[in-house]
Formats: sequence, structure tokens, C-alpha cells
Amino acid sequence: MVKRSLRASPAGIQRAKRAFALKGWTQDNLAAEVNLKTRQPIWRLFTGQPVDRQIFMEICQVLDIEWREVAKDPPADFLDPGESLEPHPMTVDELVDEVRSQHRDTIQHQCGILQLLDISHPVNIDDIYVDVNILEAVANQQWLEVTDLNNLAPNEFDRVGLGDIDYPQIPGLEAVKIHGKLRVLGKPGVGKTTFLQHLAVQCNNGEFAPEQVPIFIALREFAEACRHQNDFSLFNTIHQSLIPAGLTSPAQLETLLNEGRMLVLMDGMDEVLNQDITAVIREIRAFSDKYHRNRFVVSCRTAAQKLALRGFTDVEIAPFSQAQIATFAQKWFVALGRTARPLGQTQAAEFVARLDLPENWQFRQLVVTPLFLHLACWVFQGEGRFPSKRTAFYKQGLDLLLGKWDETKGVERDDVYRGFLLPQKMKLLSQLAAVTFEQGQYFFEQRIIEQYIEDYLQNLPGATLEPEELQLESEAMLKAIEAQHGLLIERARGIFSFSYLAFQEYLTARKIVATHNLSALEQALGGLVSHITDPHWHEVFLLTAAMLRSADSLVQLMKQEIDALVAQDPHLQNFLMWASQKSQTIPAEPKLATTRAFYLALAQSPHTADQFALASTLDQGIFLDAALENLLLEFAIDHSQDFAYANACSEALNNILVMVLDAGFYKSLQQLKDQLPASHQGQERLQSWWQDNYPAWVNQLKDSIAQYRNIHHPWQFSPEQEQVLKRYYDANQLLVDCLNSNCEVTASIRQEIEATLLLPQNELEDREWQGN
Repeated sequence: MVKRSLRASPAGIQRAKRAFALKGWTQDNLAAEVNLKTRQPIWRLFTGQPVDRQIFMEICQVLDIEWREVAKDPPADFLDPGESLEPHPMTVDELVDEVRSQHRDTIQHQCGILQLLDISHPVNIDDIYVDVNILEAVANQQWLEVTDLNNLAPNEFDRVGLGDIDYPQIPGLEAVKIHGKLRVLGKPGVGKTTFLQHLAVQCNNGEFAPEQVPIFIALREFAEACRHQNDFSLFNTIHQSLIPAGLTSPAQLETLLNEGRMLVLMDGMDEVLNQDITAVIREIRAFSDKYHRNRFVVSCRTAAQKLALRGFTDVEIAPFSQAQIATFAQKWFVALGRTARPLGQTQAAEFVARLDLPENWQFRQLVVTPLFLHLACWVFQGEGRFPSKRTAFYKQGLDLLLGKWDETKGVERDDVYRGFLLPQKMKLLSQLAAVTFEQGQYFFEQRIIEQYIEDYLQNLPGATLEPEELQLESEAMLKAIEAQHGLLIERARGIFSFSYLAFQEYLTARKIVATHNLSALEQALGGLVSHITDPHWHEVFLLTAAMLRSADSLVQLMKQEIDALVAQDPHLQNFLMWASQKSQTIPAEPKLATTRAFYLALAQSPHTADQFALASTLDQGIFLDAALENLLLEFAIDHSQDFAYANACSEALNNILVMVLDAGFYKSLQQLKDQLPASHQGQERLQSWWQDNYPAWVNQLKDSIAQYRNIHHPWQFSPEQEQVLKRYYDANQLLVDCLNSNCEVTASIRQEIEATLLLPQNELEDREWQGN
């Protein structure tokens, strides 16, 4: 069997290099002498890689050396140049091996490196790639009711997908093995292109589909080249790409395709211009039908019906899991960090640990795609932490999706935005976000969002579109926003939402802040403040406060709205009055507002561990009150049948007596302790005392605590008052969070608000009167 290629042995390589050195040529000179268009075969010979037999022999002849002395295991039936011998036909397996060998470098160069955003050097794909999972049920092909989705509670809405609605996942490679024709869908930056490149490299290395030849086609480039040649032919394109690999005959390619020996990877169907897309889809359908025994994988952002491919199975790349996020961070900081490998691993561990902190949960919900995870790692490396103002991170993310991501990939989109520039796109999206969020619509029907787009277009200066034109324009813009930017996506059939709730919240806040007229801004802030008790709006408050040039008006309006929640309820006002008076018995440190918050919480939840954590850092009296409330909470359980409990009560009182400084209170508690029967007394006497005296003894203890410590009063709130108090507490916490969010607030206003948190109405009015 005559081989079609030869390799140089180690000794042969040295012999060839010596002969080459004697010539005094460059590799380009030698290539020219052999009539080669590229010096690649010269380089391959000198590195011991396969070289076409005829070219191998001609190189040796030019170098004046015997090719048999250079070749590794030269076959006996090779002929010298000029001799003729009809070669034996190659088997399909031999042809595949030969083409894979010759095509290996091309695939590695084409798919083995990544150019990451804001990274100045290429990155080896194996150094950064994380195995993806595949959702076999594509979300927008499911039938769901919009009312069910909008009724999801905040803790059920995972700020990325469909809350508790989960779909089965399988590894990406497994999906390609199962389905011969696969269309991989996903939002921008989810890793579709990288997944296809990974498949090509895995096939190239023999770790996946080693019996096939990998071909990677960027459909945008394919369409442009075919348009210029007026020939939309995948066969010709593949053949041209394999000619350097020795596949000179179209019949050989036909053989490989008929035998199903090709892995055809076609990337970016959504990136093809409208003028080309029909021809491209027609060619893909015809080619994949004719050569159906091969493996085909196509990537696309959208599952639009006009891009459907008959016989292809649609799947969707799943968001990263926590384990995948940790793996990506580990690889990122080792491969791209500015430190040595051990330090990179340490920084990756710190990144993941900080990402899990409660204050960074917004970042956790965003960094589930490689694009945003890369951006988060890049920011974290630069600052050593996540930015305190999330608005800057969200703006970077939106800039990426609205254009920069396509620019970095060299993608030009069709102009369906009527010439909208980035500011106009942001304005439109902010309007859509605000109007849907105001209506409580996190998921909305397609016709509803199209109507909002129509309303926006109608109000543009010089708008002259007829109703039918408006409807067509709104449909086209919605499709463009989904396909080009992935900001609005179809969650289920005919049901859309923002791809990330964080972006809907950010754009809603941006709409409020972008109100330039002062009176209109005050009105917008007033509308925002009306939602202060709605937990869905908490993030919008924080983002708005961070984006305002001055947040004075916002925090003042918030304070007024919060105080009004309890202003008309005398019982709740008495409760606040008690907390204020009690807090004034504590030394100046900590702040009075902090002490008031402690006692308000203690009166309702004495068993909460957070209060002990707070009390342990404050005044000893506060710690004593917390211990007493917890003791009384324990006594509220009927232990009258548990005579052995007497010993535990005595021990608890001993621990509390150590903290008591007031002589009268100490004496009262000591007397109560002395009333408890000694543990060495007989069981019958202990049980008799416990049953007869326990209820009265507990009441005496309560009276003593109320008299000396002014706590544990029977407030007996109604269920409605309990709800009002919870909303009041949560709203105050939101106000504090806004003040602590690095927003711009005048020092005097900040001090006044902090001093008057949780005060009853009469004290607020007294402070106002004194200020006047």
C-alpha cells in the first residue's frame, strides 16, 4: 500500500536541517525552489509531521539528499520522481486519518484559542473552557400561563430564569452524541461559539468523534464569501478548506460525506444578514438532508421560526451552576490573573467566597454566563472586591449586549432600529422596563410588549407611521432586541421577559433618574416612594439612590412615607414611644436609633439569635434585657409537670444575677431564686411544689422584670398591626441600606434621618418644632 504522506525520522530531521543550513536559505527560499505557495510543508518536515509524499520527495531532491534516508520507515514500493506506478486506492479510514492529520494544525489555529473581552492576548481554549450543560426542553417552546409566572414570589424568582420551573440538563458532549443534527440556542455570551470550538478541538485531539473530520464554519463569513461568488455551497466551502489537507479531489470529499465521516460545526446563524439568511438556511437544509449520516451542530441566539432547520433538534445552553462558576473562576485567575499559579488559585477561592456573601447576591444571579462571569472576574482582579455601586457593573453589561460584544466579534447587524444609536436604544429599553415594572409585569405577552414599543415610537418627534406600519415596526424591533442583544427573550410561547431581572430593575431606575426636569423628577421620585413597602421594588430604590446626583430628596421622601405608615395607630405609637424611652436609659454609645431598633425587635422576637449578636457588642444592660426576654420566653412553656426543671431555672437565674447591677432588682431576683425548692429534696415534694407554685412564681418574675427593666410588656398586636410593623421595619431597613449604599446625601440630612429613625410621631413633631 503506497502511503500518501511521509514523516521525517529524528535522524532524518537532523540530516535535512544540515543540508538546509549548507544552502544558506530561509524556509521561504526553499518553498519557492519547490514551487510551494506556503512554507508550511517545510516547517512540517523539519518538525516530524506528515508531509505529502510527492512534496516530501521534492524537498529532499532540492536539498540534494536521498529521501529514503530522511523518511521514517520508508515503504519499499515508493517510487522516485519520474517513475510511474498506479497507487492503490485508499480506504475511507486511511483517507480520514490522512485528512485529520493534515488538517489538525488548521483546526487548532482556528478553534484552539479565544480572544476574550479586554484581554490583550489570545488564550488557549483548554485553559479557560468549562464544560456546559444543555437544556433539552427549550424554554420558548413550552406552553405556560403568564399569570402563573407573574405570581412567583420574590424568593421563587431566581432573577435569571423561570424560578422554580426547572428543566432536565445533560452534558453538552452527551447532547451532540445523542442527536446527529443539533441546533444550540442561547443568549449572548452564554458560550455557544466556544462550545462549538471546544467540539472541534476535542474531535481534533481524538477525544470526541475520532472517526470524523472536524470542520468549523463561521456562517457570517460563509455568507459574505458566497454572496461575492454568487454560489451558496457548503460542499465547495468545505472542499476549499480541506485542499491544504491533501483532499484535492471533490470525489474524496463526496466519499467522506457519503460515509458520514464529517463533523460540521456552523456558528452564528443569527449573525447572517437578512439579505443572505434565506440562501444560507436553504443550503444548510439541503446539505444536511443530502449528507444526513454526518454530525451537524449549528449555533443560534434565537429559536425564531424563520431560522428553523428541518430534522435538527433544538437545545439550549443552561446557565452555569455554582460548581461551574467555581471551576471557571479557578481557571480564569490561574490563566489570566496577574499572579503566579498558587496565588491565582487563592484569588479564585476568595472570588467564590465573596460571591457567596449575602451582600453580593445580585452578582451571583448575573454571573451565570461566561461573558458576565469573565467581566466579574476582570473587575474583581482590578479592585480586589465587587464594586459597591452595582450600577457601573450593570452599565458595562448593557453596553456589551447593546453593541460592544458584537463589535469585539466583528459582527455587523441589519439596521432594524431606524438608525437608533446607543442612547436611543437605552431610552427605549428604559421605557419598556419602567412601564412593565410599574405594572408588576416581569413576564408579559408578546402583543403587550409590542404595544409598549408602538407607544414609544408614536411619541418620537416627527413620528408619521400609520397603524399597520407601527405594528410591523414594533414586531421587527422586538425580534431585533431578542436576536441582537438578548435583553428581551421569549421565556415560553408568546411570553417575554427581560433576560435578567437585574437589568429590568436597573433600566427602571435609569428611567427615573433620566428625568431632567426638576418638578418631573420630584414626581417620579414620589411615584417610586409609593412602592416603599413592596419588596419587588427594593433593588430599584437602591439603584436609583446610587445613580442620583443628589439623593437628598429621595431619602427625605422615603422617611416621610415610612413615618406615615404608623402615624395613625395610637397603639403602635405607644409601642414606638416605649422603645424611645427605653433607649434613652442606655449610654450614648451605640446610636439611639440602633438601640430603638434593638428593643423594637426584642419585644417581638426575643428568641432571635441576631439580637444576642447585637447585644453582645453593646451595653451590658442591653445584653441583660436580651437574656431576660429569652428566659421569659422559655418560661412561657408550661413546665408545671416537669419538676426536674427547677434546677435548670435556678442555674439560669444564677447566670443572670451576675449581670445585674441594680440592688433592688438583684434582691428581687435573689428572693425568687430562693423560693425554688432545693434539688436534693424528695421527688414527691419537688413535684408538689412545682405544680402548686410554678405559675405564680413565673408571674412574680415577670412583674419584677417589668418593674425594674421596663421590658416584656403584653403589647398584644392584632394580625393587621403585626403586618404594618413588619412593613415599617422593612422600609426602615431599606432606608438605612440606601444611606449606606455610597449614594450622595448631604451630611446634615443624613444625620437628621439617622437620628430620627423609628421615633414616634410626637417626638418627630417636637424635633421639627424645635428646628423651626
